[in-house]
Amino acid sequence: MEWENEHLIKQLSRQAQGRGLSHAYIISGPVGSGRHRLAQHLAAAMLCTGSGERPCGQCGPCQKVKKGIHPDLSVITGPEEGKPIAVDQVRALRADAYIRPNEGERKVYLLQEADRMNPPAQNAMLKLLEEGPSYAAFLLIANNAGGLLQTVRSRCEELPLHPAEEEPPIGDEERRTLVKKLAEAIGQAGELELFEAALVLDQKMGREELSALLDELEVELGARAVRPENRRRLIQGAELVNQLREAVRLNVNAGQLAGWLCAGMFL
Repeated sequence: MEWENEHLIKQLSRQAQGRGLSHAYIISGPVGSGRHRLAQHLAAAMLCTGSGERPCGQCGPCQKVKKGIHPDLSVITGPEEGKPIAVDQVRALRADAYIRPNEGERKVYLLQEADRMNPPAQNAMLKLLEEGPSYAAFLLIANNAGGLLQTVRSRCEELPLHPAEEEPPIGDEERRTLVKKLAEAIGQAGELELFEAALVLDQKMGREELSALLDELEVELGARAVRPENRRRLIQGAELVNQLREAVRLNVNAGQLAGWLCAGMFL
Protein backbone atom coordinates (compact mmCIF):
# COMPACT_ATOMS: atom_id res chain seq x y z
CA MET A 1 0.00 0.00 0.00
CA GLU A 2 1.30 3.44 -0.89
CA TRP A 3 2.38 5.55 2.06
CA GLU A 4 -0.50 7.90 2.87
CA ASN A 5 1.72 10.99 2.67
CA GLU A 6 3.58 9.94 -0.48
CA HIS A 7 2.31 13.07 -2.24
CA LEU A 8 4.64 15.17 -0.06
CA ILE A 9 7.65 13.18 -1.26
CA LYS A 10 6.67 13.89 -4.85
CA GLN A 11 6.01 17.56 -4.07
CA LEU A 12 9.43 17.99 -2.45
CA SER A 13 11.18 16.19 -5.31
CA ARG A 14 9.64 18.67 -7.75
CA GLN A 15 10.65 21.52 -5.46
CA ALA A 16 14.24 20.28 -5.29
CA GLN A 17 14.45 20.21 -9.09
CA GLY A 18 12.75 23.60 -9.44
CA ARG A 19 13.30 26.49 -7.07
CA GLY A 20 15.25 24.34 -4.62
CA LEU A 21 14.54 23.22 -1.08
CA SER A 22 13.90 25.68 1.74
CA HIS A 23 16.34 26.25 4.60
CA ALA A 24 13.72 25.31 7.22
CA TYR A 25 10.75 22.95 7.45
CA ILE A 26 8.28 22.06 10.20
CA ILE A 27 7.27 18.40 9.83
CA SER A 28 4.22 17.86 12.02
CA GLY A 29 1.92 14.94 12.73
CA PRO A 30 1.24 12.23 15.30
CA VAL A 31 3.54 9.32 16.02
CA GLY A 32 3.29 6.84 13.17
CA SER A 33 2.46 9.44 10.53
CA GLY A 34 5.86 9.14 8.83
CA ARG A 35 7.55 12.27 10.20
CA HIS A 36 10.98 10.67 10.43
CA ARG A 37 10.70 9.05 7.03
CA LEU A 38 9.99 12.44 5.51
CA ALA A 39 12.79 14.09 7.51
CA GLN A 40 15.25 11.46 6.30
CA HIS A 41 14.10 12.02 2.71
CA LEU A 42 14.60 15.77 3.03
CA ALA A 43 18.02 15.42 4.65
CA ALA A 44 19.13 13.04 1.92
CA ALA A 45 17.83 15.39 -0.78
CA MET A 46 19.79 18.28 0.71
CA LEU A 47 23.03 16.29 0.94
CA CYS A 48 22.69 14.18 -2.21
CA THR A 49 25.44 14.48 -4.83
CA GLY A 50 23.77 12.34 -7.48
CA SER A 51 22.56 13.62 -10.82
CA GLY A 52 18.90 13.92 -11.73
CA GLU A 53 16.15 13.54 -9.13
CA ARG A 54 17.21 14.05 -5.52
CA PRO A 55 17.68 12.16 -3.35
CA CYS A 56 19.06 9.57 -5.72
CA GLY A 57 19.36 7.00 -2.91
CA GLN A 58 22.56 5.60 -4.41
CA CYS A 59 25.36 8.12 -3.85
CA GLY A 60 27.65 8.08 -0.82
CA PRO A 61 25.85 10.92 1.03
CA CYS A 62 22.42 9.29 0.52
CA GLN A 63 23.73 6.01 1.93
CA LYS A 64 25.32 7.78 4.90
CA VAL A 65 22.05 9.57 5.70
CA LYS A 66 20.20 6.25 5.57
CA LYS A 67 22.71 4.69 7.99
CA GLY A 68 22.72 7.76 10.26
CA ILE A 69 26.45 8.41 9.86
CA HIS A 70 26.62 11.51 7.64
CA PRO A 71 28.88 14.06 9.39
CA ASP A 72 26.78 16.99 8.13
CA LEU A 73 23.50 15.65 9.56
CA SER A 74 22.90 16.26 13.27
CA VAL A 75 19.92 14.96 15.27
CA ILE A 76 19.11 17.17 18.28
CA THR A 77 17.12 15.71 21.19
CA GLY A 78 16.48 16.87 24.76
CA PRO A 79 19.34 16.72 27.29
CA GLU A 80 17.77 13.61 28.86
CA GLU A 81 14.81 11.28 28.35
CA GLY A 82 11.50 13.12 28.47
CA LYS A 83 13.07 16.60 28.48
CA PRO A 84 12.61 19.08 25.61
CA ILE A 85 15.49 20.70 23.74
CA ALA A 86 16.93 23.44 25.97
CA VAL A 87 18.01 26.98 25.12
CA ASP A 88 21.68 26.11 25.80
CA GLN A 89 21.46 23.34 23.20
CA VAL A 90 20.06 25.78 20.63
CA ARG A 91 22.90 28.21 21.37
CA ALA A 92 25.43 25.40 20.90
CA LEU A 93 23.68 24.45 17.67
CA ARG A 94 23.96 28.07 16.51
CA ALA A 95 27.71 28.06 17.16
CA ASP A 96 28.10 24.77 15.30
CA ALA A 97 26.08 26.04 12.34
CA TYR A 98 28.75 28.63 11.57
CA ILE A 99 31.38 25.92 11.14
CA ARG A 100 31.56 24.98 7.47
CA PRO A 101 30.19 21.56 6.39
CA ASN A 102 32.54 18.58 6.68
CA GLU A 103 31.81 16.94 3.34
CA GLY A 104 28.97 18.52 1.40
CA GLU A 105 27.58 21.91 0.56
CA ARG A 106 25.02 21.94 3.40
CA LYS A 107 24.64 21.12 7.07
CA VAL A 108 21.30 19.71 8.18
CA TYR A 109 19.92 19.81 11.74
CA LEU A 110 16.95 17.67 12.75
CA LEU A 111 15.26 18.84 15.97
CA GLN A 112 13.09 16.25 17.72
CA GLU A 113 9.87 17.37 19.47
CA ALA A 114 10.54 20.98 18.51
CA ASP A 115 7.05 22.03 19.63
CA ARG A 116 7.98 21.21 23.24
CA MET A 117 10.78 23.79 23.37
CA ASN A 118 10.08 26.65 25.76
CA PRO A 119 9.85 30.27 24.49
CA PRO A 120 13.52 31.16 25.24
CA ALA A 121 14.71 28.12 23.26
CA GLN A 122 12.33 28.92 20.42
CA ASN A 123 13.45 32.55 20.34
CA ALA A 124 17.08 31.40 20.16
CA MET A 125 16.02 29.16 17.28
CA LEU A 126 14.28 32.11 15.62
CA LYS A 127 17.55 34.06 15.50
CA LEU A 128 19.20 31.10 13.81
CA LEU A 129 16.39 30.82 11.26
CA GLU A 130 16.70 34.53 10.50
CA GLU A 131 20.46 34.99 10.58
CA GLY A 132 21.98 31.54 10.07
CA PRO A 133 24.46 30.77 7.28
CA SER A 134 23.01 30.01 3.86
CA TYR A 135 24.29 26.43 3.86
CA ALA A 136 22.48 25.47 7.13
CA ALA A 137 19.09 23.75 6.99
CA PHE A 138 16.71 22.96 9.85
CA LEU A 139 14.06 20.24 10.08
CA LEU A 140 11.75 20.76 13.08
CA ILE A 141 9.77 17.64 13.96
CA ALA A 142 6.59 18.31 15.95
CA ASN A 143 3.46 16.55 17.10
CA ASN A 144 1.58 19.83 16.73
CA ALA A 145 2.92 22.79 14.78
CA GLY A 146 0.66 25.00 16.91
CA GLY A 147 3.08 24.48 19.80
CA LEU A 148 5.68 26.58 17.97
CA LEU A 149 5.75 30.36 18.14
CA GLN A 150 4.12 32.03 15.16
CA THR A 151 7.36 33.90 14.50
CA VAL A 152 9.16 30.55 14.15
CA ARG A 153 6.40 29.08 11.97
CA SER A 154 6.44 32.08 9.65
CA ARG A 155 10.10 31.41 8.77
CA CYS A 156 9.57 27.74 7.94
CA GLU A 157 7.66 25.79 5.34
CA GLU A 158 5.12 23.55 7.03
CA LEU A 159 4.62 19.91 6.06
CA PRO A 160 1.61 18.54 7.97
CA LEU A 161 1.24 14.75 7.90
CA HIS A 162 -1.95 12.77 8.31
CA PRO A 163 -2.16 9.93 10.82
CA ALA A 164 -1.79 6.44 9.48
CA GLU A 165 -4.95 4.37 9.16
CA GLU A 166 -5.66 2.05 12.08
CA GLU A 167 -4.37 -1.44 11.41
CA PRO A 168 -6.20 -4.69 12.24
CA PRO A 169 -4.63 -6.99 14.87
CA ILE A 170 -1.43 -8.60 13.60
CA GLY A 171 -1.08 -12.34 13.12
CA ASP A 172 1.79 -14.67 14.02
CA GLU A 173 3.42 -14.44 10.57
CA GLU A 174 3.22 -10.65 10.45
CA ARG A 175 4.58 -10.39 14.00
CA ARG A 176 7.52 -12.59 13.03
CA THR A 177 8.25 -10.34 10.06
CA LEU A 178 8.14 -7.26 12.30
CA VAL A 179 10.45 -8.91 14.83
CA LYS A 180 13.05 -9.64 12.14
CA LYS A 181 12.81 -6.07 10.81
CA LEU A 182 13.29 -4.60 14.29
CA ALA A 183 16.17 -6.96 15.12
CA GLU A 184 17.93 -5.98 11.90
CA ALA A 185 17.48 -2.28 12.65
CA ILE A 186 18.71 -2.66 16.24
CA GLY A 187 21.75 -4.55 15.00
CA GLN A 188 23.01 -2.11 12.39
CA ALA A 189 20.66 0.78 11.52
CA GLY A 190 21.36 4.47 12.04
CA GLU A 191 19.29 6.53 14.47
CA LEU A 192 16.66 7.76 12.01
CA GLU A 193 16.29 4.36 10.36
CA LEU A 194 15.91 2.64 13.74
CA PHE A 195 13.28 5.16 14.85
CA GLU A 196 11.33 4.55 11.64
CA ALA A 197 11.46 0.78 12.24
CA ALA A 198 10.53 1.18 15.92
CA LEU A 199 7.34 3.04 15.05
CA VAL A 200 5.82 -0.40 14.49
CA LEU A 201 5.44 -0.43 18.28
CA ASP A 202 2.78 2.27 17.88
CA GLN A 203 0.54 0.35 15.44
CA LYS A 204 -2.42 0.32 17.85
CA MET A 205 -1.40 -3.07 19.23
CA GLY A 206 -2.97 -4.17 22.46
CA ARG A 207 -0.86 -4.89 25.51
CA GLU A 208 -0.89 -8.65 24.90
CA GLU A 209 0.13 -8.24 21.24
CA LEU A 210 2.90 -5.83 22.18
CA SER A 211 4.19 -8.13 24.93
CA ALA A 212 4.26 -11.08 22.54
CA LEU A 213 6.21 -9.05 19.96
CA LEU A 214 8.76 -7.90 22.55
CA ASP A 215 9.14 -11.45 23.90
CA GLU A 216 9.99 -12.71 20.41
CA LEU A 217 12.26 -9.73 19.76
CA GLU A 218 14.35 -10.41 22.86
CA VAL A 219 14.76 -14.06 21.83
CA GLU A 220 15.69 -13.04 18.28
CA LEU A 221 18.31 -10.55 19.49
CA GLY A 222 19.79 -13.14 21.83
CA ALA A 223 20.06 -15.65 18.99
CA ARG A 224 21.78 -13.13 16.74
CA ALA A 225 24.19 -12.05 19.49
CA VAL A 226 26.05 -15.37 19.28
CA ARG A 227 27.59 -14.13 16.02
CA PRO A 228 30.63 -11.85 16.28
CA GLU A 229 29.27 -9.04 14.08
CA ASN A 230 27.39 -6.28 15.96
CA ARG A 231 27.38 -8.43 19.13
CA ARG A 232 27.67 -5.48 21.51
CA ARG A 233 24.76 -3.62 19.90
CA LEU A 234 22.59 -6.73 19.87
CA ILE A 235 23.22 -7.42 23.56
CA GLN A 236 22.51 -3.77 24.37
CA GLY A 237 19.30 -4.02 22.35
CA ALA A 238 18.20 -7.20 24.14
CA GLU A 239 18.71 -5.51 27.51
CA LEU A 240 16.64 -2.53 26.38
CA VAL A 241 13.85 -4.75 25.07
CA ASN A 242 13.72 -6.52 28.43
CA GLN A 243 13.19 -3.11 30.06
CA LEU A 244 10.46 -2.31 27.55
CA ARG A 245 8.65 -5.55 28.41
CA GLU A 246 8.50 -4.43 32.02
CA ALA A 247 7.23 -1.00 30.90
CA VAL A 248 4.40 -2.63 28.92
CA ARG A 249 3.20 -4.28 32.12
CA LEU A 250 2.99 -0.78 33.63
CA ASN A 251 0.87 0.42 30.70
CA VAL A 252 3.50 2.74 29.20
CA ASN A 253 2.19 3.71 25.77
CA ALA A 254 3.73 2.29 22.61
CA GLY A 255 4.89 5.64 21.27
CA GLN A 256 7.02 6.16 24.38
CA LEU A 257 8.47 2.67 23.98
CA ALA A 258 9.68 3.50 20.47
CA GLY A 259 11.35 6.67 21.74
CA TRP A 260 12.98 4.86 24.68
CA LEU A 261 14.39 2.17 22.43
CA CYS A 262 16.04 4.68 20.09
CA ALA A 263 17.29 6.90 22.90
CA GLY A 264 18.77 3.89 24.71
CA MET A 265 20.61 2.64 21.62
CA PHE A 266 22.18 6.02 20.80
CA LEU A 267 23.07 7.51 24.19
